[in-house]
Amino acid sequence: MPALLLIAHGSRDPRHAATVAALVDGVRAQRPGLEVATAYLDHCAPRIPQVVGRLDDAVAVPLLLNRAYHAKHDVPAALRAAGSRLPVADVLGPSPLLLAALDRRLAEAGPDLASPAVRARTGVVLAAAGSSDPAADAATRAVAAEWRRSRGWAAVEVAYASAGGPRVPDALTALRAAGVARTAVSPYLLAPGLLPDRIAEASTGTSGATGADVVAGVLGPAPELATLLLERYDAARRAAPTAPALTA
Repeated sequence: MPALLLIAHGSRDPRHAATVAALVDGVRAQRPGLEVATAYLDHCAPRIPQVVGRLDDAVAVPLLLNRAYHAKHDVPAALRAAGSRLPVADVLGPSPLLLAALDRRLAEAGPDLASPAVRARTGVVLAAAGSSDPAADAATRAVAAEWRRSRGWAAVEVAYASAGGPRVPDALTALRAAGVARTAVSPYLLAPGLLPDRIAEASTGTSGATGADVVAGVLGPAPELATLLLERYDAARRAAPTAPALTA
């Protein structure tokens, strides 16, 4: 069976690598016997060239939510530079498992949000990193729309921690103007770091704006993410004789 090579972005914040390691542990727990290796695009070790050379057979699975620049260009380019022709799985989003992970994190921060009646009075900010790729931002907005439709939130607004707006305070203001009784912020991010910290600061009102009633944590090593990584691995492994899921 091919190994699963998890390709993460990397960060100077040590919490990032710790979160990736915890997620890898979750993948291994769900599928004992599967070899799982990790490589990073930047900031952390090991890098892709250090890992691919020791794998006889593997499927690369990007730890990325959207098909933005990293997925379209950085991952394929890094694999080519390492002399690798590994099949590459699709990115994580969109998926119902991501919505379930978002639900999990919000329920941990506000247990009553598991109630349909409470959700119907609650507006949520889906706070993403942001991208210069319009298709990636459109994909995030589609996730927000599906999350509202399938889970019964009063409203879901998208905000970004980088690139163009709106920012979290803007989205919270829009929710309150729409008349929601309660507000929540849910980071659409995989691991702690600079952007999640920026979202948390904007969400709690420490930046001077009125904060949200509930602020969830990042997706992190949620079991739904481990399941989703294995789904992407399996799909790419089945498709490997024809073509990789990501190309340059």
